Parts: sequence; structure tokens; C-alpha cells
Amino acid sequence: MYFDELDLNDYVLDALDDMQFETCTPIQESCIPHILAGRDILGVAQTGTGKTAAFGIPLLQRIDTDSKETQAIVLSPTRELCLQIADDLNAFARYIPHVHIVPVYGGASIEAQIRSLRHGAQIIVATPGRLIDLMHRGKARLDNARNVVFDEADEMLNMGFVEDVEEIMSHTSDERRVLLFSATMPERIIRLSKTYMRDTEIVRV
Repeated sequence: MYFDELDLNDYVLDALDDMQFETCTPIQESCIPHILAGRDILGVAQTGTGKTAAFGIPLLQRIDTDSKETQAIVLSPTRELCLQIADDLNAFARYIPHVHIVPVYGGASIEAQIRSLRHGAQIIVATPGRLIDLMHRGKARLDNARNVVFDEADEMLNMGFVEDVEEIMSHTSDERRVLLFSATMPERIIRLSKTYMRDTEIVRV
């Protein structure tokens, strides 16, 4: 399937054209229509299958750029993945006016990240520990976060972020949509999906 066969706006299609993205990978073809329709997604796919575009493209399309409130959070287990996701989202969003995507992660200046958040961030890409630190300081507000993405969720749980995830989710909107991506689907991932997801579409690649 080609990207221009999906219900995507011209801003996103122009960015994809610049990046020479023409045809969808299987996970993108399976996920994008369901996410645009507002479904929760449990995606089982390895790294390198195009997951970031699978959740990032429809996520950007669902953002209200007239509001500076945080509407989506993307949680990743590591700083490296956090930065990679933020770079990819910024590339997809290059023609969307007034979109602000802010990566927050440990091992870097929290003051600089606070300054970035102060300008408004519709999408925060975060490692769980740093996001909670910013929440406790009152610098990251998730009340209107209606889209929550877990990338490499199995790694996040393996690294002991279960309590952090619970705290973050307790601060998001009750109207949230959850997109959970994992390379494997152990019992802990199934429990996580049952706790936080509804009307779930399971996609395996």
C-alpha cells in the first residue's frame, strides 16, 4: 500500500515525499488506519520494521496545533531511543505549523528540558524516570494527554519501570488512547494491555 492511499493530510504526505517514503511497511499498513480511527493498538514487531512511522504519522495527524497543551506522550526505555523517536517525529512533522515535540530523558540538563517545555509541547517523548521528575516539579502536565505510546514496552518492563508507568498513566486523560509496541508478548505485556487498553486491535508482524 502507498502512503497516499491512506487518509493522511498534505503536510504529512509532503514530508514523506521529501523522505522518499512511498510504500508502507506491513506494520504501517496495519496500524495507521486503526490509529486514525481511534483504536488502541497492541503491536508486536521487531526493531527496524517501521514502528515509529506506524504510530508517529497518525499521532501527528491527531494533534490539535491550536493548543499548546501536551496531547501525546511517547515512552521509551532508553535515552538513545527517545532521541531517535523525537528526530523521526520532527522529520514527519516538518511541514506541520506550530507543532512542538520535546524529548526529555535522564543524563542531560533538566533545566534545558524545562525551558523547552515552557514553550508548549504537544508531544513529549520521554524516558519514564525523567518524565516523572518533571511531573513532580509541575513542569510536565499530562491531564490532556489523550494519546500514550509505549515503544519497546517489553524492554521498559525488563528495566523495572512498572511503577513509573503506573504513576504516569494515573496522570493522563481518562479519554486516552494507548498504543503499545513490543518485540515480544510475555504475560506482563498482556497484563499491561488489559489494565490500560480497550477496543484493542492486535497487530503482529
